Amino acid sequence: MNTPVSTIQNIGAFEEKTVTLEGWLYNKRKAGQLMFLVLRDGTGFIQAVAFKKEIDEDTWEAAKAVTQETSVRVTGTVRKEERAPYCNYEMGVQKIEILHKPNEEYPISHKEHGPDFLLQNRHLWLRTPTQMAIMRIRAEVMAACRQYLDDHEFTAVDTPIITANACEGTTDLFEVDYFEDKAYLSQTGQLYNEANAMAMGKVYCFSPAFRAEKSKTRRHLTEFWMLEPEMPFVGFDENMQIQEDLICHIVQRVLKNRQQELKLLERDEEKLKTIAGPFPRVSYDDAVTFLQSQGHEIQWGDDFGSPDETALANHYNKPVFVHRFPTKIKAFYMQPDPDRPEVALGSDLIAPEGYGEIIGGGQRIDDYDLLLQRLEEHKLPVEAFSWYLDLRKYGSVPHGGFGMGVERVVAWICGIQHVREASPFPRTIYRIQP
Repeated sequence: MNTPVSTIQNIGAFEEKTVTLEGWLYNKRKAGQLMFLVLRDGTGFIQAVAFKKEIDEDTWEAAKAVTQETSVRVTGTVRKEERAPYCNYEMGVQKIEILHKPNEEYPISHKEHGPDFLLQNRHLWLRTPTQMAIMRIRAEVMAACRQYLDDHEFTAVDTPIITANACEGTTDLFEVDYFEDKAYLSQTGQLYNEANAMAMGKVYCFSPAFRAEKSKTRRHLTEFWMLEPEMPFVGFDENMQIQEDLICHIVQRVLKNRQQELKLLERDEEKLKTIAGPFPRVSYDDAVTFLQSQGHEIQWGDDFGSPDETALANHYNKPVFVHRFPTKIKAFYMQPDPDRPEVALGSDLIAPEGYGEIIGGGQRIDDYDLLLQRLEEHKLPVEAFSWYLDLRKYGSVPHGGFGMGVERVVAWICGIQHVREASPFPRTIYRIQP
């Protein structure tokens, strides 16, 4: 009878049974006639113990020969062991089959390395426990987003990555050759998603976005993933409520399903457990007044910088909405407040602990003449937006949406210092490889 093959995450189903694991050696140490092998298989880590007296000579020699990142097939008996590192089980080795032994010493050893070295070797750095934990939490965040929206009658609809014009009136775009024309990598799927919403009701797109800002902060990437829902017949306050409910759902699902990863990252889970509605809702006016009282040099009409966002979030110690920013610092499509046109019906959701804005959203202009006026004020080519104006010609309705930056949410939930670790292969102004 063939020995069953298991993954490490399912190893508990084989307690006191013989099983085969396929993976790589992460680390090992020798203590007399015992060899402790730490194996990883992509689903987790487990300690396998080889006792010289209980195995044949070939298996013992294989245990001695394996080096870091040797790929192996290990057969043994699964034992419950609460003291074992990585998980509550360990394996008593019976047989080791070496599949491939590295040709040279593995470059990332079990010691401290600088961030530049680790990023240059990102394709290998991903194999470490902390980076694997971050990627699993990232996957959980993205699954939670889809689950929440799918359960609330949103339809996932794709939007183009190659576009003919800027979506937000900025010059910070990546230009690409497009046959005999020029095009740009999209900053957002929002405008196209508005068209989707007018056809299908509540929709969302989930895709990469690109911004060529030469930012050097720990919060910025040039390529990142955005979740962007759009909703017809939804008002400003309801829009913020959906954002709040989504964030609460994401955090609760990660707390439920990724306990081991949060523990490995040494994340303070108590701070995440406090994430529950209602989130504070603060007007831009009141936010500026508060910041000025704290010694910040911000003036009415300025956009927030990172220190401003951090001070606001620290004051409330939970995610906080700041709403009704000056119209002049918001995108051309943002709906002015009917009672006060100098401010827009838009909001930013700022995460606690210094992680900054994680969601930006608001109402979109639904009046044709006003949208045309705003395009001209922003000196944007009206002809290029003719299709977007059509949405206001044929059955226009009040509508709104928001964009959530996946990497920022992941960085906040994981408690990591730089958003680049929340991306499998981060792209910054200094890095395009690996």
